[in-house]
Amino acid sequence: MKQTALGSQGLMTSTLGLGCMGMSAFYGGATDVGSVETIRRALDVGITMFDTAEAYGPFENEKLLGRALGRDRDRVVLASKFAVDFDDDGSPLGLNGSPEHARRAIDRSLRHLGTDHVDLWYLHRADPNVPIEDTVGAMGEAVIAGKARHIGVSETSAVTLRRANGAFPITAIQSEYSLFERDAEHNGVLETARELGIGFVPFSPLGRGILGGTLTRKDDLPEGDARRNLPRFSDEAIEANLRIVQALRTIAVEKGVTPAQLALAWLIQAGTVPIPGTTKASRITENVAAADVELTPDDLARIEVVSPHGAATGTRNTEAAMSRDRG
Repeated sequence: MKQTALGSQGLMTSTLGLGCMGMSAFYGGATDVGSVETIRRALDVGITMFDTAEAYGPFENEKLLGRALGRDRDRVVLASKFAVDFDDDGSPLGLNGSPEHARRAIDRSLRHLGTDHVDLWYLHRADPNVPIEDTVGAMGEAVIAGKARHIGVSETSAVTLRRANGAFPITAIQSEYSLFERDAEHNGVLETARELGIGFVPFSPLGRGILGGTLTRKDDLPEGDARRNLPRFSDEAIEANLRIVQALRTIAVEKGVTPAQLALAWLIQAGTVPIPGTTKASRITENVAAADVELTPDDLARIEVVSPHGAATGTRNTEAAMSRDRG
């Protein structure tokens, strides 16, 4: 698979990664056996970016990914995140950006992943009660100590991103970005990242699955799936959103690709490194093929007409969750 530079600090990754969250948290239907098979398929086809977080489980996703990678750990860019403090039994203690927590969190993640370093360590969410410079300074200590090779932030504002980068070089920012969620183009985050040489990693690049073209109604989601409670998947919104997906499908069919490949190719061509999640090994092959899709200026113009900024009905997350993401 093609490789690309993520940011300007020397980190190289595959042009598309694998988000592992849904294998252990928030979405239903995953099994450890199927998840390991999916991770191994991703390795086989050349994916080198694997994304997890302490909060996914908690802890269980890091453990799963560490086991699945096994002896192949050094072939990949292993990315994890911290923010919420947890008891060792996984009970949440609240958002904690203190340097002391950062130092504890990196050691715990390394233990759960079964490795002596992560290649990319993100602050999952900024703590409004702790200056970002203090948190990022402690993360920089982990780089100096060899526990992390690069650091990043997630879901920060452009102002916070700039302050973080001033405290220690930031390699990547991870934020939601897709044909259904284009705020990063309008709130200054994408522009600031490009100006500072910081790589952009879109999570939920398929709009939490809806852009993949397989969902036809909310009841297609498993019982207990967190997406059932999101405004964009409400009964009132999903019908309107599926009309956008159908229009994108028309463009995709004319190009001989799937809707998911079209949506991922759009992000790759924008210079980002998307990390679509899946629990199905068969989806890996489909997603990887997006790296070879070339979108012409006419394709991009048609996509813009169909799915401009603000086209999706309903917010991407609950108001409570989004209020935490405005750091």
